[in-house]
Amino acid sequence: MSKNKKYRPNVAMIILSPEYPKKKKIFIAQRNDIKGIWQFPQGGIDKGEEVKEALFRELEEEIGTNAVEIVAEYPDWISYDFPDKIAKKMKPYAGQKQRYFLLKLAKDAKIRLDTKHPEFDEYKFVDVGKVLEYTAHFKKPVYETVLNYFKKEGLL
Repeated sequence: MSKNKKYRPNVAMIILSPEYPKKKKIFIAQRNDIKGIWQFPQGGIDKGEEVKEALFRELEEEIGTNAVEIVAEYPDWISYDFPDKIAKKMKPYAGQKQRYFLLKLAKDAKIRLDTKHPEFDEYKFVDVGKVLEYTAHFKKPVYETVLNYFKKEGLL
């Protein structure tokens, strides 16, 4: 992360299936604007909004539920740069700085992708070791860092 670049504050969620810790499957969703690109839910933190407030708001906005339990939080902000094509649309931001949370989906949670402003058109739960096979190249280093941290903590 460069000091001269501006990064959009963002919250990101690694959502575990309700069968966690027996089964360690992670929620990923396919973007509705770019087929074949899957990601964790994430979203901007509004000015004056607390990180956890943004977390629950974004869950509701993106997957139609915030029925989750916080398992852990990545201890630092972590950032990535947008590819040039995306950066042009996201000015003045060069990328995003994110807070990551590891969440367990409640057994009775109902995932709905047909939210007010849908971002995803499909979702699935995949094994931890398969997540990076589906994700966008520019997010892989961040995803790998965060997933490895939670693995070292014995959570994944």
